[in-house]
Amino acid sequence: MKVTFPHMGHMWICLKAMLQYLGVEVVVPPSCSKKTLTLGTKHAPEFACMPLKLNLGNFMEAYELGADTIIMAGGCGPCRFGYYAYSENEILKDLKYNFNLIVLEPPEKHFSEFLIKIKQITGNRSWYQVIKGIRFGFLKAKAVDEIERLSFKIRPRELVAGSTDMAFQQALAEIDRAKTPQELIINIEQAKNIMSSIEIDQIKPVLKVGIVGEIYTLLEPFSNQNIERLLGKLGVEVDRSIYLSEWINDHLFMGLIKKMSNREETCRAARPFLNHFVGGHGEETIGSTVLYSEKGYDGVIQLLPFTCMPEIVAQSILPKVSEKLGIAVMTLIVDEQSGEAGLLTRLEAFVDLIAQKKKQKEALA
Repeated sequence: MKVTFPHMGHMWICLKAMLQYLGVEVVVPPSCSKKTLTLGTKHAPEFACMPLKLNLGNFMEAYELGADTIIMAGGCGPCRFGYYAYSENEILKDLKYNFNLIVLEPPEKHFSEFLIKIKQITGNRSWYQVIKGIRFGFLKAKAVDEIERLSFKIRPRELVAGSTDMAFQQALAEIDRAKTPQELIINIEQAKNIMSSIEIDQIKPVLKVGIVGEIYTLLEPFSNQNIERLLGKLGVEVDRSIYLSEWINDHLFMGLIKKMSNREETCRAARPFLNHFVGGHGEETIGSTVLYSEKGYDGVIQLLPFTCMPEIVAQSILPKVSEKLGIAVMTLIVDEQSGEAGLLTRLEAFVDLIAQKKKQKEALA
């Protein structure tokens, strides 16, 4: 069995670690690229959203590298993501790509439902080994998130342009290199040392922007045109409303790990603007915007793929949130026609707007 999975940001590091720890052969697809998107767009339904098209391209590229089994997350609710794995598998079958599909549905009642799915891949490994493998993958997801948060703080303050990007890639490689939990502890320290070696201007004033929206578009840099990097270069410190380790804890571990940010807290903050589940991360988009406003952020950017229903619902509510809380909000919709130049122009205009707004506030204070 040679297992592959779709890309979603740096998720490949934790999935690869978990599977290899359990003795499963892994085929990591090439990073998302124009070729990936072109392959997916050619064979996907026209009105499918960008994540489906990129997933499809990932699987086709992985098949050429020898992959024969796909593992993919499932879902439920108004968002179409819940049937993406099955739709993609049918499209691949029609194209004569013969994969074995394993869908990791969010457990409805107990964490053991998730473990049983993992056992389909790992065969006769003991439950103890399976749990250790999952824990190892999760520790890597936490480590990647921690390093990524550091990069968000450092990038707008760096003295040498591009030094954060270079250090971040080196730090990720350190985390990816660890083969055991013991090695990972050492490599996390090395990764942090790499990040702390970047020269920065500690007193430079920066703007702060929260990024909210649909999870795939938030986490996958190819789909969002590296928006965090572009904002960092414009002198903006960003934070993301969703990190991979938090999503794993909320949706696969059923919130077993306490002391982590969770969706319940965020959804509570969405009231009274939105009082019920609308699918995907629509509630979290509203709740996170409220929380960013309370934390004094200068602006919020909502990201969504074209035709994403839950985020369209959230988009229609955000102007009220912006007006009532006095925080600037911009929505960006991405699809296969999106280009970096157009995105950069809009970001520059938004950053100018919130900078001006901040100056006015400070003058009146």
